[in-house]
Amino acid sequence: MKNLTLIGILILIGGFSFGQTLKKGNLVGTHVLTIELNSGVTMKQFQDFHLNTLIPEYEKHYPGWQLCLAKGIRGENKNTYGWIMVADSETTRDKLYNDSGSLTEYGKIINEKMKPVLEQVEKFGKLKRTYTDWIIL
Repeated sequence: MKNLTLIGILILIGGFSFGQTLKKGNLVGTHVLTIELNSGVTMKQFQDFHLNTLIPEYEKHYPGWQLCLAKGIRGENKNTYGWIMVADSETTRDKLYNDSGSLTEYGKIINEKMKPVLEQVEKFGKLKRTYTDWIIL
């Protein structure tokens, strides 16, 4: 019985530690990517770079943000890729981006720190994106 209780407690702690839910005031950015891969580059390489390099670096340099790579599996964007970005709040976003979507001065400083990783993106191909920011009510 003690083992069962201990396992239950560990499962609860693990769930609370790693689970994230959207909360009122979070900002969610949905970005649909148009990807033109360079010759000799596979989509698997593109995915691996995002999952193993770009996303960890992004989350390291952009506190209060979470970035996910997503693939459309149904609907209008089937077989396309996108980013889902979650920020703590509009304030978190506004530290980095102006209303026009351009970088703030602080955003430029952070972007400079990300420059080595962002330059690697060009090795995979060209990315164009459209996006919408959503606020959780």
